[in-house]
Amino acid sequence: MALKSAAAVRLAVESALSGRVIAPFQYRDRRVLEAAPTGVAAVDVLTGGLPRGGMTEIFAPAGAGKTSLLTAALAARTQAAEACALVDARDRFDPETAEAAGVHLERLLWVRCREISQVLRATDLLLQGGGFGMIAVDMSDIAPRLVRLVPLNVWFRWRRVVENTQTILVLMGRESNARTCSSLVLRLESEQAQWALTGGDPQQTVARLLEGSTNGVERVRTRRREESWIKPEDRGEEKTRFFTQITNKYGSGDNSRKKKT
Repeated sequence: MALKSAAAVRLAVESALSGRVIAPFQYRDRRVLEAAPTGVAAVDVLTGGLPRGGMTEIFAPAGAGKTSLLTAALAARTQAAEACALVDARDRFDPETAEAAGVHLERLLWVRCREISQVLRATDLLLQGGGFGMIAVDMSDIAPRLVRLVPLNVWFRWRRVVENTQTILVLMGRESNARTCSSLVLRLESEQAQWALTGGDPQQTVARLLEGSTNGVERVRTRRREESWIKPEDRGEEKTRFFTQITNKYGSGDNSRKKKT
């Protein structure tokens, strides 16, 4: 009797959602995800790459290597002749530094925003338009208290739009806000900075230049039912580290901007 009742309820729900939701009772997350390299070998070994058709969340405080990892990923994708988009929440992206790191700027759409509402609208338009190999949403410079106000259904909606596509969606911030609907979540931390002394005699040096930094990466979350895109031998590892080399005389790690000397 219970089985007949359950079947009747299922039929009623499917009929009510007909034309709006395809196969509402089908478990859509059980699929094999294709992954693309991040451009950082150590991170690729840890994660298997960035999942296509899913959302990757990268969070860390300032100076922990988020921008370096994002730049490497953009370089890898644009060098593979893929069109990419960057939604820049506070207009902090430095195209000259990115180009020096290997990003093909002619394949990158840079959306410059000033407030979080612009970020949300721009991302919705890009996701609905489609055709991008990678869409990165950088909210690292927005106050965490404002990002926390974004409704949870926004993250779920973004994830649903990219699934079953070849698009890589990357969300960056200082805190984790979309963990429950992300296919991959990475936490970065700065471990050690490498400095170069300037001015000749070290005892008379009045300035130091940052040459690079070692950053730790922790895999906080991977969707187990999608984990077939991670190499079996790598599943036991949850942490790794990578070195960021500063490539311009103005650079200073994460979210750097050029400054007059």
